[in-house]
Amino acid sequence: MVVVRQITNTEQELENMNGYRRTAIALATVTSLAACTQESQNKIGRSIQNWTGTDGIIEIYAGDKLVKRFMKIDKLSTAAGTTDGTDRPYRFGYGILDANLNGEVDNGEKKVYFEFSDYSTSYVFFENPA
Repeated sequence: MVVVRQITNTEQELENMNGYRRTAIALATVTSLAACTQESQNKIGRSIQNWTGTDGIIEIYAGDKLVKRFMKIDKLSTAAGTTDGTDRPYRFGYGILDANLNGEVDNGEKKVYFEFSDYSTSYVFFENPA
């Protein structure tokens, strides 16, 4: 036995209203993201990146010589002032210090806190390609 039920006008109107609401919410979301400044979009991107994490590596250079390497970094953060909220000129994070600079995490190499200046430090930060 097959039961066929006809949709009433009231049910159809409610369904149409729900569709309009979904469309309005999607349009508002797209419009608000488009209205964001580039800096706001960058902050959103950084917060997403910070949330998802990466297997990052940072290499610190003195001239053309590699002097420090930190591995297995889940994020780099930009320090912000507590009262004014403006970004500070340094970044910080946690990573494993590659003491012998061999590019591998060896026994005895531990996770450490580090920070460096954006102005005076030559560095390269990248996701581990392995």
